[in-house]
Amino acid sequence: MRLSLKPFLPRSLFGRAALILIVPTVTIQLIVSIAFIQRHFEGVTQQLVHGVVMELALMRDAVEAAGSVEAALAAVQPLAGAVEIGVELPVRSVATTDRRDWADLTARPVIAELRERLPNVLSIDLASIRGTVLLAEQTRHGPILFSLSRTRVSASNPHQLLVIMMLASVLMTLIAYMFLRNQLRPIKRLAEAAEAFGKGEAVPYRPRGALEVRAAGAAFLDMRLRIERAIETRTLMLSGVSHDLRTPITRLRLGLSMLPEDDEVQALLSDVREMERLVDEFLAFVRGDAMEEPVEADPAQIAARIVDNVARSGHSLDWESRLITPVMLRLRPQAVQRAVENLIGNAFRHANSVRLTLSANERSLRFTVEDNGPGIPEAQREAAMAPFTRLGTARDPNRGGGVGLGLSIAADVARSHGGRLVLGRSEALGGLRAELILAR
Repeated sequence: MRLSLKPFLPRSLFGRAALILIVPTVTIQLIVSIAFIQRHFEGVTQQLVHGVVMELALMRDAVEAAGSVEAALAAVQPLAGAVEIGVELPVRSVATTDRRDWADLTARPVIAELRERLPNVLSIDLASIRGTVLLAEQTRHGPILFSLSRTRVSASNPHQLLVIMMLASVLMTLIAYMFLRNQLRPIKRLAEAAEAFGKGEAVPYRPRGALEVRAAGAAFLDMRLRIERAIETRTLMLSGVSHDLRTPITRLRLGLSMLPEDDEVQALLSDVREMERLVDEFLAFVRGDAMEEPVEADPAQIAARIVDNVARSGHSLDWESRLITPVMLRLRPQAVQRAVENLIGNAFRHANSVRLTLSANERSLRFTVEDNGPGIPEAQREAAMAPFTRLGTARDPNRGGGVGLGLSIAADVARSHGGRLVLGRSEALGGLRAELILAR
């Protein structure tokens, strides 16, 4: 089984940048600290212990040469006083095991060095008295206890180095944090501006930060401006086309209304109405929701208005809200309502049972429209959302007066809200399931 660290790594750019900066710094400091302690402090310890061992060996030889305990004590005390080492002879009780504190970084090499150079050592105690080494040796007059300052056998205050390094690490980490935050803030603002534009909002944005970030921001502004101009040009052009087409269509209708009513005139009037509907839906498709400003709205209220409109049109709609708590979302209410009504109208043209469900999670809001109609084959679902798509006879968009723009308009509205339109098969009703997903 392969172990992956990906789930444990930060997902944000700031977290990954901080990880890239902090991990090598901490690793280098740990390696340097360990190497320094092992090489420098252990080397210094060995040199200090070597000098102490020579002094202890000289005093032990004086004790061994004395004929009695009193003579040994008299011979060793002047030597001990000269080198500032305490001597106790005879010793009432002697420890049989070495003692050291677990946090003492240099205790192990001190004990190892003393035992290697003093073969008659009984015990070494580095923990009973703070800052003092108690060393017991065996002599022919019995155990002798030497006490000396800890600074005589090991380098002093190795912990100060670690404390200084940790404080320096914390300080440098804080400095790096502020630097990274200032460097990544322009990228975050660029991402927020791009996300808002994807939802149809043009929030104010000014390129800042490093040269590369400024270049990306300037390119985004140019792209946004070109897209806005293209949308505006498209809307104005098709508004003009719609206006120009409505005039001759109106004249045709008036002219036909003055003719005697017969089958041919009725057929021509039906064609004129079809042309008007085609123009209206085409204009609604190209205009999208560009003329409506986003506002804070309650999706449940939008769904309630849709249900009322469907009821007034004479249809029966099964409606369910799965929202646990009220949800407020920044969107274009009329565009969303138009998109959902297009989905419902498309469902009623091909089915007699339609269900609308409103649900939400942490990242999205969903309007789900299901029916018991023939549905759309999986291979044709992607193509069905293209404008003026002609499907098979089972779900022909021209049946019932449609012109094949309902799904296209709904998909365009979903994209302008940072979401998408997903087509599938309804598990409950067996027909088409259309999910209008809006980003939260």
